[in-house]
Amino acid sequence: MGLKKIKDQVKSIVEKTFKNPNELHKNSPPSSSSSQSFTMSSSSQPFLFPLTQSTLLPDPSSFFAPHLLSNPLPTNSFFQNFILKNGDQPEFIHPYIIKSALSSLTLCYPSQSRNPAFIYQNFIADLTVSVLNNPNPNAPHVISSYDDLSVTLDLPSSNLRFFLVKGSPFITCSVMENVSVLISTIHAILECYPNGNRTKYTVKLNNGQTWVLYASSPIDLSHDESAIRTGVFSGIIRIACLPNSDQTCLDRFSSCYPVSGNVVFSQPFCLEYKWEKKGWGDLLMLAHPLHLQLLSAADCAVTVLEGFKYNSIDGELVGVVGDSWILKSDPVSVTWHSIKGVKEEACSEIIDALNKDVASLDSNGIATTSSYFYGKLIARAARLALIAEEVCHLDVIPAIRKFLKDTVEPWLEGTFEANGFFYESKWGGIVSKQGASDSGADFGFGVYNDHHFHIGHFLYAIAVLAKIDPIWGRKYRPQAYALMADFMNLSRRSNSKYARLRCFDLWKLHSWAGGLTEFADGRNQESTSEAVNAYYSAALMGLAYGDTHLVAIGSTLSALEIHAAQTWWHVKEGSTLYGEEFTKNNRVVGVLWSNKRDSSLWFAPPEWKECRLGIQVLPILPITELLFSDVQFVKQLVEWTMPALAREGVGEGWKGFVYTLEAIYDKVGALHKTRSLTGFDDGNSLSNLLWWIHSRDDEVGGCDRGNKFCWFRHYSH
Repeated sequence: MGLKKIKDQVKSIVEKTFKNPNELHKNSPPSSSSSQSFTMSSSSQPFLFPLTQSTLLPDPSSFFAPHLLSNPLPTNSFFQNFILKNGDQPEFIHPYIIKSALSSLTLCYPSQSRNPAFIYQNFIADLTVSVLNNPNPNAPHVISSYDDLSVTLDLPSSNLRFFLVKGSPFITCSVMENVSVLISTIHAILECYPNGNRTKYTVKLNNGQTWVLYASSPIDLSHDESAIRTGVFSGIIRIACLPNSDQTCLDRFSSCYPVSGNVVFSQPFCLEYKWEKKGWGDLLMLAHPLHLQLLSAADCAVTVLEGFKYNSIDGELVGVVGDSWILKSDPVSVTWHSIKGVKEEACSEIIDALNKDVASLDSNGIATTSSYFYGKLIARAARLALIAEEVCHLDVIPAIRKFLKDTVEPWLEGTFEANGFFYESKWGGIVSKQGASDSGADFGFGVYNDHHFHIGHFLYAIAVLAKIDPIWGRKYRPQAYALMADFMNLSRRSNSKYARLRCFDLWKLHSWAGGLTEFADGRNQESTSEAVNAYYSAALMGLAYGDTHLVAIGSTLSALEIHAAQTWWHVKEGSTLYGEEFTKNNRVVGVLWSNKRDSSLWFAPPEWKECRLGIQVLPILPITELLFSDVQFVKQLVEWTMPALAREGVGEGWKGFVYTLEAIYDKVGALHKTRSLTGFDDGNSLSNLLWWIHSRDDEVGGCDRGNKFCWFRHYSH
């Protein structure tokens, strides 16, 4: 009976996509709001935190089509700039930077600027598509649909609809009524000539670019030095920048175009990309380096075109032909305790530290009211319980359990007066009490910034408390799942209360932290380790509640986030991804943006290398071992960071993270340095550092990418 209740509650929040992979997004109105009370009224009506009206959030009706407004809306998506403020900041929709403004759409195939501190893509108005004689040239665009891999952007006053699909080498425009299309450029047009039946035009610009325009029926073009004009036309126009001198590939696949794309979690550690296409022939898309690493050609009918490539800040984008892709990651084991175990002779030192750390727990002495720092503190305490289990020192667990109950319950019951979780229905998600009225409070949590970071720390504490106190876990399961669903909801159903995978980008295969804030460089994320922690903690919660589906989804997203961190944040010596200058001076990216790689952090300059390392390590968990499975890179990163520790004013807490990684290849040296620390990060402890060091291998391995941490892999491939 208990298992049935768990299944019913999970089903109402997380769609069973493993069993129903073909359900598409539906835009019908949601059901009426659930009760604001802190009890579950029924298994079919998920718990909601009390409703609040935020004074900060923008009005989504400015850009979303009316039929979309009854559903939860994306707050951290790849097209977020299109729906913030004036909607006129660009977004990178690979391989083009796209900007919508003044009833026109501007395309840019970007070049890059690189120096030792940062890399960014240059936005230049290569081509701007609009119409002649627009009766309302200042009319805003409208988002008429969106899904996992695409957004459809309409220019109503121009009668133009753009299918903006991630990874398409073509920009596809549906000219919905007879109009004359205008294509302008800031460059000089050197040539513009048709093929024999006037369904293709080649446009050469004085910046060295060649663009190709395809039409679904014959079209007449005229041009001057800076603009191309069509005759009256309705139908499909596709535009692509030619990546090399050979037009054959674009010609061959110009007649088949995607209009949408969804991702199916078909099985654990596996994603399936499925595009809806129109026209005829085969579908050509582009894959970034991580796609190519995970693409399982044996499981899907695809052809990789090695010679067809576009450049991007994320690496070369390579042509792949096929209507659907299968991406497979090696499995990772989500575990409560260390993967290899603590050496028995080291347990006494860890127990001594545990006794002191547990004795210092004081629920009445917590000064912070920040959802982020509070979350770190309770997750720190939860770590102590699991360490105590691992070293068989169970005497301290009752004190930890009491501390966790005293600190977690007020947030779940709404009795923490200084702050708390609330539900807002304008965009559909959880905000904090402080964040609902102050955009700077809780690091922007009230405007959907860093949700997976903050909630991830809470979920870790909840998962551990549910493990060590199952009765407590059952009581607060509705609130726990509501928190999880805020950033990990998979449902596309019309009655869902949360956006689908709020932070996770299913094309880039990692999360974005920036919420409803406009940024010229697009979305961003700083801490990959906290992103991993969010999905890992959700998987642990699944373990605590016997929810195999949540375990599978959390583990899969953790694995993908790890792959992405190792691909784009970890800068290995000799890597050619970011060029020689940036690679020579950086072992890790500070903040990764859609259009930029920055060596600075939000809170620290580039030379504070210990902070750059630390923000990619914290919190220290069993899964940290998978994130830093490349021992050779770890050594490069630590040796790059070590000189920064000599700088005056370096915090002891940040030193602890450097020693954490040093322990992977020099256990003795790291242990000696750790014992001399006089302070620790607010989410860390001496017990945790000693546990980490004493669970390292005595023998140093090489680069494994985490494969050795899942024993079943030996029997499943």
